[in-house]
Amino acid sequence: MKALILAGGSGTRLWPLSRNHNPKQFLYLYKQKSLLRHTYERLQGTFTDKDIWLATAFEHKKICQIEIPTIKNYSLEPIAANTAPAIGLALLHIKQKCSPDSIVVVANSDHYIADSKEYLRIIKQAESIVKQQPEKVVLVGVKTAYPETGYGYIKLGKLVKKIGRDKIYQVDTFVEKPDLTTAKKYHKSPKYLWNPAIFIFSVQTMWRLFEQHLPDHYKILMQMEKVYPNQEKIFKLFRSFPKISIDYGILEKAHKDLLVIPAAIGWSDIGSWQSVSELFVNHNKNKVNGDYISIDSHNNIIYAPSGRLVATIGIKDSLIVFTSDAVLVADKNRTQEVKKIVEILQQKNMKKFL
Repeated sequence: MKALILAGGSGTRLWPLSRNHNPKQFLYLYKQKSLLRHTYERLQGTFTDKDIWLATAFEHKKICQIEIPTIKNYSLEPIAANTAPAIGLALLHIKQKCSPDSIVVVANSDHYIADSKEYLRIIKQAESIVKQQPEKVVLVGVKTAYPETGYGYIKLGKLVKKIGRDKIYQVDTFVEKPDLTTAKKYHKSPKYLWNPAIFIFSVQTMWRLFEQHLPDHYKILMQMEKVYPNQEKIFKLFRSFPKISIDYGILEKAHKDLLVIPAAIGWSDIGSWQSVSELFVNHNKNKVNGDYISIDSHNNIIYAPSGRLVATIGIKDSLIVFTSDAVLVADKNRTQEVKKIVEILQQKNMKKFL
């Protein structure tokens, strides 16, 4: 089995810490290691370096090599085009350099997983299912820990079979980021799981799904195969990919081909300051990373780099982030909207802050 680490995200919801030159997958948010390094080390329990592939932007290859110097397998992208093009190109590399029968697990570089041992066990279980039913894609669904409006959900269909303590279900449908009332209903229901975008499949099967559900992308991949391994020509073709996620482009259209295993792995998406704060220290009812003095201040998220002190008086339910050149102050419950600031900076061509 091959592990494909996706490390091409921009992390706009973690601005002003996450920037174009140093996006979130390279940030040292906990235990003095980058999110990318944590992802790599998590996989080491099952995968050797020769079985790990890293999909990232061409401009970020050097920083990846610093973070994980032993990885040699790269799928480089000239521009950001979302996950369907990124995965398609990576699978072309694996198809050419390994085998079209390879089984692949997609691992996102910006996830936190508390139970690495269980994570790897579930992946091996999914691999065994794909070996038996190579036409299927197996997703890992995470049992909800609380009502979350920032995550997508998987609704379980019929129970297909049991393997040991694992139950394997047909995927019924996907639900994107519900409102709080709906999220509370999902949390109470055994039929809904968080969708962490962890999925296992054979290269041949995903190739077929590209042909079936994203024919324009498939045509470009076929053209890439003809010119492989000419990077200049591949990059030129890559720029013509329509930008779309693998979720919208393929998975949500391929219900009959999808199975899901519910898992309890202590997963969270490090996608916003709200989720990042779960890794911070509790300080007088505030979540804090850095030096902080609180007077009558509660339920805040504080991030301050070394050498800066944040002090608040009477502040509640706020997000305060300091970097060397920017300060972000926001309602703690609106951290998903931070990406709008990045959009405004782009519109105003304020490149020094991007």
